[in-house]
Amino acid sequence: MATPKRSYDQQQQLQIVQHVKNSGMINNIQSPRRDEKEEEMSRSVLAMFREKEEEIERRKLEVRDKVHAHLGRVEKETKRLAEIREEIEGFTDPKRKDVAIVRKRIDMVNKELKPLGQTCQKKEREYNEALEAFNEKNKEKAQLVTKLVELVTESERIRMKKLEDLSKNIDSLH
Repeated sequence: MATPKRSYDQQQQLQIVQHVKNSGMINNIQSPRRDEKEEEMSRSVLAMFREKEEEIERRKLEVRDKVHAHLGRVEKETKRLAEIREEIEGFTDPKRKDVAIVRKRIDMVNKELKPLGQTCQKKEREYNEALEAFNEKNKEKAQLVTKLVELVTESERIRMKKLEDLSKNIDSLH
């Protein structure tokens, strides 16, 4: 059974033969000698086309063989690249797991740190407020102590003066 390509080539050959007939190279007057020449010419044209077809077929096979060889090399290289990719993923995979574990732990610690930081800030504010109150009370105490010392000193001075006055009065009575 003829392939679509061959039937197309045969149609082209018949068209060329028809063209040669119509171009005047072959007279329409049919004589036995002319029929032989026409038949011989048709055979030579057909032989020429068959040779070209065979040449095309040979080249097609060569190209196909080259393509198959090239595809074979490409497949080998693809397999090699896949193996390399697997090796690379094998190298980085344990590290990725470790990194993921550490990141999870960091996230957990961050979640725990947030309320602790807020508590710390709250306690710090309370501490600062308490310290400020303590310092104010200390200052007030110092002022009161100073006032007390002044009062005690004044009281002693006044008492001493009274004692001296009393002492003078007693001495004057004697």
